[in-house]
Amino acid sequence: MASSLMSNAASAVASAGSVQANMVAPFNGLKSTSAFPVSRKNNVDITSLASNGGRVQCMQVWPPIGKKKFETLSYLPPLSPESLLAEIQYLLNNGWVPCLEFETEHGFVYRENHRSPGYYDGRYWTMWKLPMFGCTDPVQVVNELDEAKKAYPNAFIRIIGFDSFRQVQCISFIAYKPPGF
Repeated sequence: MASSLMSNAASAVASAGSVQANMVAPFNGLKSTSAFPVSRKNNVDITSLASNGGRVQCMQVWPPIGKKKFETLSYLPPLSPESLLAEIQYLLNNGWVPCLEFETEHGFVYRENHRSPGYYDGRYWTMWKLPMFGCTDPVQVVNELDEAKKAYPNAFIRIIGFDSFRQVQCISFIAYKPPGF
């Protein structure tokens, strides 16, 4: 009987030791920074200081008079064919599904039907065909863009990229504006 009590006590101590081995130590606070060496840079060179010197060349991004602000990249000059292909390649490299949308009246958000905060018209555009699932070449997207321009020459056309895993739109930019915009 004494041996059975000893074996039960020994197994209880052994199981308690394994439980304690799996426990995480409590957080005792942050360590003092006095243990870390302090290094200071004694630099008196004024060329390393930030400045807005005269040698900086800037580009006017958005003339506010007579222009509407559209979407992403709308503050830049129109995309060249090479830049457009690079943006589409970026979209494809991220695994997003390209899709084209067009709007025949307004290419921007506006308020027409309601004045409450957060409500804007012009957020939803008409989809041009179906999303281009399985597309691997940016030239395919540009060919669809050309077809959409032929069908709707006075429409705004944008390229969007969907993440099919997260079910969200990740990129959207105007690829074509009608003449006069």
